[in-house]
Amino acid sequence: MTTLTTPAPVSTFERWWQGIKYFMQQGRNFVIAIPMTWLVLFFLIPFAVVFKISLSEKILAIPPVSNLWSWNSEDALVTLNLYLGNYKFLWEDSLYLDAYLSSIKIAAISTLITLIVAYPIAYLIARSKQYRYVLLALVILPFWTSFLLRVYAWMGFLNKNGVINNILMSLGIIDEPLNMIGTNFAVYIGIVYTYLPFMILPLYTILEKLDESLLEASADLGAKPYETFLHVVLPLSIPGIVAGSLLVFIPVVGEFVIPALLGGSDTLMIGRVLWDEFFTNRDWPMASAVAIVMLVFLVIPMMVLRRVQDAKQERNS
Repeated sequence: MTTLTTPAPVSTFERWWQGIKYFMQQGRNFVIAIPMTWLVLFFLIPFAVVFKISLSEKILAIPPVSNLWSWNSEDALVTLNLYLGNYKFLWEDSLYLDAYLSSIKIAAISTLITLIVAYPIAYLIARSKQYRYVLLALVILPFWTSFLLRVYAWMGFLNKNGVINNILMSLGIIDEPLNMIGTNFAVYIGIVYTYLPFMILPLYTILEKLDESLLEASADLGAKPYETFLHVVLPLSIPGIVAGSLLVFIPVVGEFVIPALLGGSDTLMIGRVLWDEFFTNRDWPMASAVAIVMLVFLVIPMMVLRRVQDAKQERNS
């Protein structure tokens, strides 16, 4: 004979608790849904559109691209028209490879210079307790003006009748004005100045959390200041260096405004090539192919770096 057991009655408190857990779970899903929706709307869908255009052929029409598929109503046949000639031309024409390599070179050198300039500034702000917020405000202050205006301001500083040449000539250091506008030197100056806050802020965030007892312990053990920096401060600030370097390197690779305004004809960057293909040649498929390959160039190193960091964390844990 089977005995039926009556379930225990659920108390009011347990019902409330189950309800709270349900709403917490729904709230967590809602919070996760917001960035996922953002990524889908503003990254995946635009990327898919650009990738689709890169597989099309340039034609004289509005828009100037061929359809990716065609429909034959009589035979109910859908034909996929994938045109890979844009990617083939990227490989065959050395202009694009030279532009990619030149962009990476300029971005790498600019990132290194920015790091060298930003590190002492970030360290000074982190150690300065009295004027910390004033110094931080000075770093952030340039963001209150337009990016384009700041680059135009450097044209006034660097041209032949600009501030720098006038100061150098008045001091007797040079007899003739230096030709700085239209050179890679002007491009580096513009990039380092513009992207300096992107390097300072991540470094400051790490250096501000640095435990001062570690510095005191290093000094008590007889380490000189430069030894403390090399063996204590620098290793602990590597996450800030990596974050700042990525924030500078990635946008500089595709930079267009600074090379266009401060650089010359010898300054070859992929951003200018992309602009010419899109607006001058009206070749949307070629410009899209250039953008897709540039994105791949940037994503692969980031994925490798992420894997290396994850492996390092697993070894340390």
